[in-house]
Parts: sequence; structure tokens; C-alpha cells
Amino acid sequence: MRFPSKEQVETVKRRYPAGCEVELVYMNDPQAPPAGTRGKVIAVDDIGTVFVAWSTGGSLGVALGEDSCRRVD
Repeated sequence: MRFPSKEQVETVKRRYPAGCEVELVYMNDPQAPPAGTRGKVIAVDDIGTVFVAWSTGGSLGVALGEDSCRRVD
């Protein structure tokens, strides 16, 4: 597994600040909520994983480079 650079992580942190709303595009996890599910960002960790409180009640993280979500403004 290749870890993102510090600059890439900082970009993700700026793009997905805590409290912003996101929509799931794709998640490579059998426990993932369905595509299109919305949620609020809890935090972004030091490897760029975007942790989300999903409207379905779960809180799986969106892994940078593996999964995909988009910000809903």
C-alpha cells in the first residue's frame, strides 16, 4: 500500500472539513452504505481517510485512492 504525501493529505483536509456534507460515490467494502448515501464528515486522519457519519447510522471511513465520495454544497 502506498501512503499519500503530506501535501495530498492536507488537500483532502481542506476539501473535506469536519461538518461538511458528502455523498458516497463508491466504497470497496461489503459493509458500506449504498452509493448515493449522504453523511457529515467527522474528521480526516493523517493518511487521508475521510471519516463520515452516514445517514444510515454507520461511520465507515472513505479511504483516499480506494473509495470515492463527493462534497455536497
